[in-house]
Amino acid sequence: MADTAADPTVSGGASSQAELSDADKKTLRRQTWSRAIRLRSFYGLTLGALVLLIIFRYLPMWGVSISFVDYSYFKGLFGSPWNDFEHFRRLFNDVFFIRIFKNTVVFALLRMVFAFPAPIVLALLLNEVRANGYKRVVQSISYLPHFMSWVVLSGIIREVISPSRGALGYIFTVLGWEPMNWLTNGPTFRFFIVGIDIWQSVGWGTIIYLAALSSIDPGLYESAAIDGANRWRQAIHITLPGLVPVITVLFLLRVGNLIESGFEQIWVFYSPVVYEVADVFETYMVRAGIVDGNYDYTTAIGLFQNVVGVILLIIGNQIIRRYNEYGVW
Repeated sequence: MADTAADPTVSGGASSQAELSDADKKTLRRQTWSRAIRLRSFYGLTLGALVLLIIFRYLPMWGVSISFVDYSYFKGLFGSPWNDFEHFRRLFNDVFFIRIFKNTVVFALLRMVFAFPAPIVLALLLNEVRANGYKRVVQSISYLPHFMSWVVLSGIIREVISPSRGALGYIFTVLGWEPMNWLTNGPTFRFFIVGIDIWQSVGWGTIIYLAALSSIDPGLYESAAIDGANRWRQAIHITLPGLVPVITVLFLLRVGNLIESGFEQIWVFYSPVVYEVADVFETYMVRAGIVDGNYDYTTAIGLFQNVVGVILLIIGNQIIRRYNEYGVW
């Protein structure tokens, strides 16, 4: 009791850091610097990530102001006249706005329904495999496509699904079916893109969920087995609840990117034939910005996407926090 009363760092509801003596303040500073020196490697790693974040995420944000002016190469950003939000009015009145907005939302919902649960299912299945060698082989095969660029993948896939020379077209011919050109068929193009996205990303996402599964206490499974729970009951009542925090965070991040369809996988496959079902914000910005040179207009489109994404993330996080303790913040 006497030690507590004598310790100036324990306020007891009355004292504060402002009431510390000079000697105590020096001791706190010495302890803080000592802790920082011990953790210098972690601070170094954090510093590198922070520098990259500032260079590639924050410094380019000054370019967002281009969306509020009629940008001129000769006058520059600060010399270009203010356009009174004309680019945003142009976006909402654009004849293609409804089409690109609808396609973007459809792609996002298809990924949410099919692509988001895929790594969860694969992780649960691999978690039940007891042959470690087989488990490692399946993991390696599943996340290998993640390390291949979409340009390389598109070349491989185009050769496989080609109706005239591809393996899939040959199989269809042998079975007596008419080979289909998946890349020019509007109704199948969306599901084709989502299926390729699942194949390319499912293995990498599985790693995250398997890491979360490794933190679940094995004693919970032992206790459940003693109580007579089979493997299915253990997966439902132990494994899935253990994944809820990770699933929640990744779900919220997916909600924040709801109107971002993934430019690369669509751009390397689509063509004017499927613009009606494949044209999204990102592809439209490339055509309107790089091809037509409307950089100020496409910057306004990108800003619109980001603002909507932040709003969706905030709303989704608030809804999640109403029902459980997990969230982005």
